[in-house]
Amino acid sequence: MRLPSLPPYLSTLPGAEQRLRALRVLAVSGLVLLLRPFWPLSWLPGWVVGALLLWTIGELVLWIWWPRRWR
Repeated sequence: MRLPSLPPYLSTLPGAEQRLRALRVLAVSGLVLLLRPFWPLSWLPGWVVGALLLWTIGELVLWIWWPRRWR
């Protein structure tokens, strides 16, 4: 079975790479927050989760305020 292709704003249009990266960052941080109560992730110290959230916020701020220009 073949997966459907990504929409143009995530694959071919300018800035698609940045949008995909922002979605990946949000997905990773969201998964960590949602799965935090479960066994392996409950062993993570709070500063690791906080650092992940700060990284997410930093990535999104960079993406919004200083976008990469396409050529």
